[in-house]
Amino acid sequence: MSGFSSEERAAPFTLEYRVFLKNEKGQYISPFHDVPIYADKNVFHMVVEVPRWSNAKMEIATKDPLNPIKQDVKKGKLRYVANLFPYKGYIWNYGAIPQTWEDPGHNDKHTGCCGDNDPIDVCEIGSKVCARGEIIRVKVLGILAMIDEGETDWKVIAINVDDPDAANYNDINDVKRLKPGYLEATVDWFRRYKVPDGKPENQFAFNAEFKDKDFAIDIIKSTHDHWRALVTKKTDGKGISCMNTTVSESPFKCDPGAAKAIVDALPPPCESACTVPTDVDKWFHHQKN
Repeated sequence: MSGFSSEERAAPFTLEYRVFLKNEKGQYISPFHDVPIYADKNVFHMVVEVPRWSNAKMEIATKDPLNPIKQDVKKGKLRYVANLFPYKGYIWNYGAIPQTWEDPGHNDKHTGCCGDNDPIDVCEIGSKVCARGEIIRVKVLGILAMIDEGETDWKVIAINVDDPDAANYNDINDVKRLKPGYLEATVDWFRRYKVPDGKPENQFAFNAEFKDKDFAIDIIKSTHDHWRALVTKKTDGKGISCMNTTVSESPFKCDPGAAKAIVDALPPPCESACTVPTDVDKWFHHQKN
C-alpha cells in the first residue's frame, strides 16, 4: 500500500469537483509537490488523474493551492475527450509523475520547443483500471516526444509494479513484443485526439518513435531538476501554486493546519449516497450540447 489516500469534494463532473490527496497521517498534501518522485530504486510514483476507458479530462490543478485534481475547463465548459474511433476514452491509466515540471522557459534540445508548464505525463499500460487520485508505483519503460501546439509534452510509458505481468516488462521493446499495436495506437491517439475539437493534429519529435527506458529516465530527472528550481523559487512559476507541506528548502512550505484550512473552505465531501451521472452519461450530454 502507498500510504496515500484521496478525498473528493463536491460532485464529480461539476465545475466545483476536486480530489485532494492525504498522507498516511490523514493530512492534506499536494500531489504535485509532496508525493515523492521515487517510490523505490528505479521505481517512480504516479498520480492517476484519468482511469483507463474514461473520457473526463481530469488533471492536477497546478495553479490551485494544494494542486487538487479537477476537471479541465475550456470556455466555461467541462472538457471530455472524444471517443476517437476505434478507441473508448483514454486507452491507458493516465496521470503524472509528481515533483516534475516541464518548464515553459526551457527550450528542450530534443524537440526545439519549450515545456508545457505541467508535471510530466504518464501512460500506465497494466491490466488494472486504476482510480482517480490513486498513487501507484510504476516501472518506466520508454517515452514519446509529443509537440502540442508548439510545446514539448513528453509522454512516459510505464507499468504498475504490482501488475501480474510487470516482471516481463523492462524496456520499450518488451511493449512492442508483448502488446503488439499498443504503441502504434498510442501515437495515433495522441496525434488525433484534439481533432474532434477543431484543433490540428499533434506532432512528434524523433519521427514519432519511442525512446527507451534510459532515455526516459534522463528526461524525468531533468524535469525533476526544473521542479526543484520551481519549488525553491529559483524559477518564476508564473502563477503556479507551490504550496507544499514537505519540501524543507521551499519558501512555500506550510504547516498541515494551513493546508487543512484550504480544504475546509470548499464544499463538503460528496456523500456516497449522492447520485451523479456516469462519465459516459456526461460524455453523451456533452456531445449533444
